[in-house]
Amino acid sequence: MQHKGKRIIWPANIDGDKSKSQGRIISKKDSIRSPKLDEIKISAEMLDLNPEIEQDKSYPRSWWEFSGRVIVDYKGSKSSIARKIANNIKKCRERIQ
Repeated sequence: MQHKGKRIIWPANIDGDKSKSQGRIISKKDSIRSPKLDEIKISAEMLDLNPEIEQDKSYPRSWWEFSGRVIVDYKGSKSSIARKIANNIKKCRERIQ
């Protein structure tokens, strides 16, 4: 199914434990460790991206793991959206600690 006007953010896209060939699309410095779908959703809500979670999906490069994905509004390049989401998650994690 096509998602016109949307971007798909997979946890692997912002996971600092993944390599570029495993799906990370932002720099190591900007990435976070083990992002959760709920964290991505909350961060996307803070950015007014109208997120939708699909938990039963698996990232194509690791098709055996059902990591889920978050579909967000198209507001810039995928890497810039992923970077903003990761930065928001970092801020939220810092507040908790």
